Amino acid sequence: MTTTKLPNRWQRFMASDMVYYFKRDKLAMFSFAVFLMFLLVALFAPVLSPYNPYDLSSIDVMDAEIPPLWVEDATYPPDERFVLGTDPQGRDILSTVLYGLRVSLTIGLLAVGLQLIFGIVIGLSAGYFGGRIDTFLMRTADIQLSFSTMMVAIIVSAIFKSALGSQLYSQYALIMLVVIIGVAEWPQYARTIRASVLAEKKKEYVEAARVMGFKAPRIMFRHILPNCLSPILVISTVQVANAIMSEAALSFLGLGLPVEQPSLGTLIKIGFDYIFSGLWWITAFPGVMLVVLILVINLLGDWLRDVFNPKIYKG
Repeated sequence: MTTTKLPNRWQRFMASDMVYYFKRDKLAMFSFAVFLMFLLVALFAPVLSPYNPYDLSSIDVMDAEIPPLWVEDATYPPDERFVLGTDPQGRDILSTVLYGLRVSLTIGLLAVGLQLIFGIVIGLSAGYFGGRIDTFLMRTADIQLSFSTMMVAIIVSAIFKSALGSQLYSQYALIMLVVIIGVAEWPQYARTIRASVLAEKKKEYVEAARVMGFKAPRIMFRHILPNCLSPILVISTVQVANAIMSEAALSFLGLGLPVEQPSLGTLIKIGFDYIFSGLWWITAFPGVMLVVLILVINLLGDWLRDVFNPKIYKG
């Protein structure tokens, strides 16, 4: 008697429709490759960066405003040490962009993780229990959605900055941005998950779990949630891009990270003050990095949305 070996999770994943369509979509493969490269560059930024922009002892103000290596300028002659030039503080632009990419991705991913926690718990609770709990939670989400995300983030950031003071706020700026952006965007998840739960809780496997005596938390998180992952994955991809853009906007307005902890948004703000002086490279390189990063994330989000919606996918 021969026994058939069942495929493991990795083998089932590689044989799934998502991987099949991914291999057929060149744009999705290219976008994923670029995003993966950004992740690796951000992860190994301390190794890849020629200088450490956080190390004040390695920064010389006499190296300020040096143009990129290929730009010939009599006022600001290029320097072989700085391929992409330097900023007004004398920091290497290449190093600050790599570290800035790391900070922006960290804020984006952590903020989306916080949105997931709030959105999943609230959405599951509202959809599963219904009644007054559903009404209260969804009206709370509606009230928050009636305000612009950026307006909420700007108001909360300004309140924290005035309450804590600029120096104390600078020390915890990254954590504060994660909390602010995460709390501002959870209704997107909650409403989507609630709609999925309302459809799933009427199915037979949920009734069977109730008959077997499983408690509500186990039914919600062990049985219903895995069947709601498709829309969550699509929203998460788009929300990472939105979180990065929100951080960049807040930093540009002076409510984000301090100058000594550069993110892509902070670098763009620093360069914008000097762009009319001809120092275009200070804003251009972090700006291009931010645009490309947002573009590839949105392309991946669009592809995932199409894959999980077979009615519109033509791959």
